[in-house]
Amino acid sequence: MKFLQNIAFFLLLLAASCGKAQDKTKFSKEALAEEMIDVNGEQILFAEVISKYKGKRVVIDVWASWCSDCIGGMPKVKELQKEYGDAVFLFLSVDKDYTSWKKGIEKYNVLGEHYFIPAGWKSDFNNSIDLDWIPRYMVVDESGRIKLHKATKASDKKIEKAIKS
Repeated sequence: MKFLQNIAFFLLLLAASCGKAQDKTKFSKEALAEEMIDVNGEQILFAEVISKYKGKRVVIDVWASWCSDCIGGMPKVKELQKEYGDAVFLFLSVDKDYTSWKKGIEKYNVLGEHYFIPAGWKSDFNNSIDLDWIPRYMVVDESGRIKLHKATKASDKKIEKAIKS
């Protein structure tokens, strides 16, 4: 009897977790409603940011200027930018403050589209994509669907595969 109770409990947990499973091919309402700041200090919702690039392939790099892994991946990101020049490279920063972020862009010569997430690591955007490490790379196709939900190394072959497909 105890065995059947354990199986029933396990199935209940499984069903509950499946009910909360997030669609990894699109951004959640919470992610789209996230307020970000552009390089000119203007607030903008992520929904507005991503809609600017509809019809284009977008490579998202969630990073911070204090992150050694992020900075270490930048040479490979720059190679990807050269090879896939028609893609938009969108850098979303979880830096601790706006000034550090702006200095980091300049210091590391990060070329692309830039937005700062003022809510930082614990933002709705980051929670919705299950951010557990930076850098975090994602690829969005021309229709706005997420082709690659998670890569943590710029050299990950899944990034190029998603850009090409």
